[in-house]
This record gives sequence, C-alpha cells and structure tokens, in this order.
Amino acid sequence: MNFDERIVVTGGAGFLGAHVVCALAKRGYANVSVIRSRDFNLTCPEDVERMLRSRPADVVVHLAAVVGGIGANRRHPGTYFFENLMMGALLMEKSRLAGVKRFLSAGTICSYPKFTPVPFREEDLWVGYPEETNAPYGLAKKMLLVQSEAYRQEFGFDSVNVLLVNLYGPGDNFRPETSHVIPALIRKCLEAVETGASEVEVWGTGQATREFLFVEDAAEGVVAALEKLGSSAPVNLGSGHEVSIRDLASRIAAITGFTGQIRWDPSKPDGQPRRCLDTSRAKAWLGWSSTTSLEDGLRRTVDWYRENRQP
Repeated sequence: MNFDERIVVTGGAGFLGAHVVCALAKRGYANVSVIRSRDFNLTCPEDVERMLRSRPADVVVHLAAVVGGIGANRRHPGTYFFENLMMGALLMEKSRLAGVKRFLSAGTICSYPKFTPVPFREEDLWVGYPEETNAPYGLAKKMLLVQSEAYRQEFGFDSVNVLLVNLYGPGDNFRPETSHVIPALIRKCLEAVETGASEVEVWGTGQATREFLFVEDAAEGVVAALEKLGSSAPVNLGSGHEVSIRDLASRIAAITGFTGQIRWDPSKPDGQPRRCLDTSRAKAWLGWSSTTSLEDGLRRTVDWYRENRQP
C-alpha cells in the first residue's frame, strides 16, 4: 500500500473505526474518508454505489456492523443477520465493480462453532454451527469469508479478512440495551457505588470464559493486516488470554470500588461456553500481537467512562 492511496473506512466513526482511523493517521495515511450510517445506508445498493461515486476509493476497510450483547442478539436475530450480510456482500461487490484495489473485512469470533476446541484456530471455523444466541450475526459475517475467497478465485479481487475477539476500551458502547459484557459491568458497578446499592445482577452463571482485546491493539492489528496480508485466509486478532466472566466481574468491581454482592442469574444464557483464540497466525503473518494487559485496559476504560459519561 502507498501512503497517498484513497482509503474509505465504513463505520469509521464507530468504536473500532475511530481507533483504526487514528492508527492509519499515525502510520502516515493522509487520504482517509470516514463513512457514517447517517449518510449512507449500506444495505441499499443505490446508497453503496452513491458512496463509492462520492468517495472514490483505492482501499475499502469494512468495519460497519450491527452488533450487541446476548440480549440484543436474542431480540433482533433477523435484523442482525440481514443487515450485516447485506452490508458486507453489497460493499464487496460494488467495490469490485468500482475498481477498488484492496478490501478488508472485519469478521467476528462469533462465527466459530459453539464447541470449537480451545484455543480457536482459523482451520476450525467450519467444524460446526455457532452458538445459538449469536449464530445469525456470526453466520452473516462468516459468509463474507466465502465471498472473499470466491471473488479472489474468480475475479482476482484482493480481499482480506480478520476475525476479532470481544473488544473493549475508551469509546465503547455503554448503553444498557446493546452493550457487551465489559461496558455493561462497568456501568452497573459504578451506578451501584453512586446509589449505594448492595448488589448488582449479572446474566448467567459466570462460568463461561471469554477473551478480550483492547481496542487500540485491535486497531493496530487491522492496519497490519491491511498492509501485510496476501490471501483471503482469515487471521485471528486477540490477546490470547482467557478469563471467566466471574473473574472479570470481580476485577471490574475492584477497579470501580464496588464492594457489594454480585448476584448471578442462571436463568439467563451464558452464551458460548469458552472463547480463546490461537493468535499464532497473526504473529507469523503480520508481526502483530496485543500489548495491553486486561488489568491496564480495564482501568483505562473505567477512567474514560467516568470522564465522558452523560448524567
């Protein structure tokens, strides 16, 4: 890639997108356009065409997505499937027709089968069906891997893919209806401290495990993939460290100063039993690995939320 190439970032004003735009600027890329949903509906073919006409691109970084936690996935499975599939499929097809030279798609760990052996290796993507609560979202993103490889084979279209583990960090979504586990727990604990509540409720048993990647590390990984990946084979981007939700809740409670009881609700789903990635491909192919510990990342996220949240 050349530093003067025209780069379009869908979802560039979002959580990950804003950090990717900053990472691109730090690397010296000066011609970056941010695509916002208020300006273009990427599930509409005419809007995708209009976007590519008004923002001619040499490179497209597709980060736009409709995402949420377990509750949001259970409430909107059709919406999550349709919008994520159509955004990616249309954008890749219209980019090919518009002469885009390179296309990066950000996939998700939710595409992995429910009982994937831990740590998740990219070769295991197709050994089973995803965890049911987020399968529509995970499968929609997974189809873009198929499209990417098929377009490379038939059209020589240069499309590459990364698979992102659960992200967190400054700028995360803290809205109760759609937030993921880390911002949800931070908000609950801080509000409990302020109101003097003696307990907070958390979905599930706490036994499920997850892997979390600090968003600034993720952004560096995306830029590394954009510059270095030479095939459509997906690459895991993660920290490589597994933590139980119970342990995570205890860490967040300590950082926020919440000393009350964490009450688990086993009537609610845990989601996928375990999640932890094998990141050896990212190290070998991209020379990338995460550098922010979970403890440091959580403290930075809590500090950011304290300073920026609305009453």
